[in-house]
Amino acid sequence: MPPCRRPNWQIKRPYSIQSQEEEIAKLPNIDPDALSITKTTTPKALSPPEELVFGRTFTDHMLSIEWTASQGWFPARITPYQNLSLDPATCVFHYAFEAFEGMKAYKNPRNEIRLFRPDRNMHRLNRSAERIALPRFDGAAFTDLISRFVRLEERFIPSTRGYSLYLRPTMIGTQRTLGVGPPGSALLYVIASPVGPYYPTGFRAVSLVASSTAVRAWPGGVGDRKLGANYAPCIVPQLEAAKRGYHQNLWLFGDEEVVTEVGTMNFFACVRERGSGRKMLWTAPLDGTILDGVTRESVLELARERLGREEGWVVEEKAYTMQELAEAADEGRLMEAFGTGTAAVVSPVRLINWRGRDVNCGLKDDEEAGEVAARMKGWIEEIQYGDMEHKWSVKI
Repeated sequence: MPPCRRPNWQIKRPYSIQSQEEEIAKLPNIDPDALSITKTTTPKALSPPEELVFGRTFTDHMLSIEWTASQGWFPARITPYQNLSLDPATCVFHYAFEAFEGMKAYKNPRNEIRLFRPDRNMHRLNRSAERIALPRFDGAAFTDLISRFVRLEERFIPSTRGYSLYLRPTMIGTQRTLGVGPPGSALLYVIASPVGPYYPTGFRAVSLVASSTAVRAWPGGVGDRKLGANYAPCIVPQLEAAKRGYHQNLWLFGDEEVVTEVGTMNFFACVRERGSGRKMLWTAPLDGTILDGVTRESVLELARERLGREEGWVVEEKAYTMQELAEAADEGRLMEAFGTGTAAVVSPVRLINWRGRDVNCGLKDDEEAGEVAARMKGWIEEIQYGDMEHKWSVKI
């Protein structure tokens, strides 16, 4: 089968609608020095690390910053964790003005606390907010505030390897209106949740259903932005996959069934080239339908440095089809496949159900992860926990 051609819809196009007016851009930005802190008078008891469930336990405090179109960013506040009070007509409830990020703070046995590539999360949150007419902000200033917030919540971060403090920066439109238009007010806030390892007993390879009937993202849409509106529609297809005995969906697009993402993660495949046997690492290009994952970017950079230059791998961001993956598997050339994301770092894939058959992704029956997935997880965690000094690891 000839290589998958780059469809016309993959050509990037500028947006015709500018969500940030020049007048708004001149308003006050985030000022870390204006931060006020009100500490809780009822500190929570710490949960035993082994009992932590992702996203169920929260720290004592939250960080919040309000914004209005007339006054810009207000002083940031750290307050006790509390409910939000919003009018039923608030625009986020009706028109999905919401963007968010997922990032983590790590503590090592030396009690150093580190963030992993926070500049990339700030860049992506600004892009997401801008796409839905929410305000931009100074990423470095917001990272400073997040660092202060994390230091205040330090006792919630286990120092055991695999554990971390999950951070959820979120921006919502808060204007009280049923009219459809750019929100005149917004709230940027951060909550934190201590979490354990994604695989508490070691890697567990997942099984997928290749789906071309339900579409996660499409040309000209917002699949490349981290918006809450992108996630809810994926739940029903995931439940349908689970009913069939599979863990997640592999999202395909178009008549050619181009491989895009897996569940809520970016997707990688390790394939040997037909004839030469040359090792290749593939992932979909950032064509406007693919989320620019921080872990995805990190895997690509590490792969080019450590697999490409040192071991001769070809690392490609390219459009490829499910048919190409299946042919590689049938010919014994599909070495392994895995998803990447903040929660798990990497998630190995055992098989993909496609057109009524299971396509084996290269793992032996007694294997839960391929060599590349295991190495990537190890390399990234070394950086995250400060085992090696690296520009991606920011000590706070």
